[in-house]
Amino acid sequence: MANTLLKVSGLKVSYGGIKAVKGIDLEVREKELVSLIGSNGAGKTTTMKAVTGSLPFEAGNIEYLGNSIKGKGAWDLVREGLVMVPEGRGIFTRMSITENLQMGAYIRTDKAGIAKDIERMFDLFPRLRERKDQLAGTMSGGEQQMLAMARALMSQPKVLLLDEPSMGLSPIMVDKIFEVVRNVSAEGVTIVLVEQNAQRALQIADRGYVMDSGEITMTGSGKSLLTDPKVREAYLGH
Repeated sequence: MANTLLKVSGLKVSYGGIKAVKGIDLEVREKELVSLIGSNGAGKTTTMKAVTGSLPFEAGNIEYLGNSIKGKGAWDLVREGLVMVPEGRGIFTRMSITENLQMGAYIRTDKAGIAKDIERMFDLFPRLRERKDQLAGTMSGGEQQMLAMARALMSQPKVLLLDEPSMGLSPIMVDKIFEVVRNVSAEGVTIVLVEQNAQRALQIADRGYVMDSGEITMTGSGKSLLTDPKVREAYLGH
């Protein structure tokens, strides 16, 4: 059985007086693609922020590579290979695409390796190659999402967390983003995919978790959740 890279146990997170995450358990094993689905406000993004060290949690534990992340900042975890592409992308709009990719490798010192990985990103995202000298802020939302993913991959993550990568994109661009997620997963990168588009997220997932009102209500293989009547009714519209 593959190593567990990320383990969340009894996690509780509150915003002000609101309990956003109510004691959840989940785990992610090496080279898995795990999807976390649920409606808006279910607590998915809050969970990811806690996992990446950008939001404190009040109870439970999060272990990454066998060690608790308690007390570690987001920057520490990036250095250890836990990297998130946030909802809203967070790219450097006044820098070129190439400069954004270079910023993604800021924790690395291997210049030849960085140059090679930039080429690899251009192979993975051909649209970025065509626009490599363009300012990132002038690209479409889908292209910016590709750039955000490519920039995260430049840090050579062990676990890549994707928060709502298809949000607000055209159907054609959604297809492209999911194709890229599948390709990155096939290269052996462990991925946690947080998505409102439950159908697409479960189609490519090894395993999935369903989150509702701050709790994990179901878990199983992507296939079994996709065919589960409760999941179909609640999230797939039939």
